[in-house]
Amino acid sequence: MTTEQRGPASYFPSIEKKHGRPIAEWKELIRASPLTRHMELVAWLKNEHGLGHGHANALVAHTRAEDEAAS
Repeated sequence: MTTEQRGPASYFPSIEKKHGRPIAEWKELIRASPLTRHMELVAWLKNEHGLGHGHANALVAHTRAEDEAAS
């Protein structure tokens, strides 16, 4: 039985397929960025890396949620 991904993670397979980078690499880029605000990071991913709004938003939301849970 396959578990269906929900929330931001549901975008991950299509992000990897469309943009050719593993999710871990996108998360590293987000964490290394000097930007701190959610929408600044979304805009940066869209402008500098060519992601669509939904993909960029999902990556930022998931990464920030992980970081908050870890602290």
